[in-house]
Amino acid sequence: MKKIKAILFDLDGTLRLTTPSGGKVFVEYLQTHNITFSQEQILFAERWEHFYFANSPQITQDAQTFKDDSKGFWVNYSKRRLMALKLSESHAHELAPHVSNHMSEAYKPQVVVPEEIPSVLNSLRESGYTLGVVSNRETPFQNELDEMNLTSYFDFLLAAGEVGAFKPDARVFHHALQISKTQADETMYIGDNYFADIIGSNNAGLMPVLYDPTGLFPEAPDCHIIQSFNQLNDLLK
Repeated sequence: MKKIKAILFDLDGTLRLTTPSGGKVFVEYLQTHNITFSQEQILFAERWEHFYFANSPQITQDAQTFKDDSKGFWVNYSKRRLMALKLSESHAHELAPHVSNHMSEAYKPQVVVPEEIPSVLNSLRESGYTLGVVSNRETPFQNELDEMNLTSYFDFLLAAGEVGAFKPDARVFHHALQISKTQADETMYIGDNYFADIIGSNNAGLMPVLYDPTGLFPEAPDCHIIQSFNQLNDLLK
């Protein structure tokens, strides 16, 4: 591994957190209806959610099936997540419309930036690293970085939709390397989704770092794991 020259970040779940989490609200609603789950079931469903949104075959199929029916998409997603929680298909089918309606009406999360991020980004810029954000968003997202007061720290922002390839597809990482003007083995990529961020950046030859503050993937292979961005200094020594 060469000396790291560029550090690229994921957006959602990494720089941009939401509280409470959708999974928490989802499960709490079911608990009010006397449907309870073990911690193992809850963790399995959270990992499944990461897999689903990592441009999985399931979401690709669902996006096509429900391309003109947003409500239908989220009802179907709720059914899939209920089944990931180990409910039967028939029970999940019955509950899905109610859960989806509740999430639509009651889930109003707040955006949170990890408290150490501004000081860490400032230190990285002062140290001369090229910094970028590479997200699986369909469209550019600078407005959201502006609202979080983070835009000025970054040299570039890249939405996968601009490339036409979504993580874990290596092409989005290759495009980011062209912008950063660095080689893969001198570029670090930090993200929270093991299936999209770590598998994708690893396959593209970058140095993958999993941001996992809740311990969702404690034994994730082939990557470094951090719970706080303050741990980056140790990886960059």
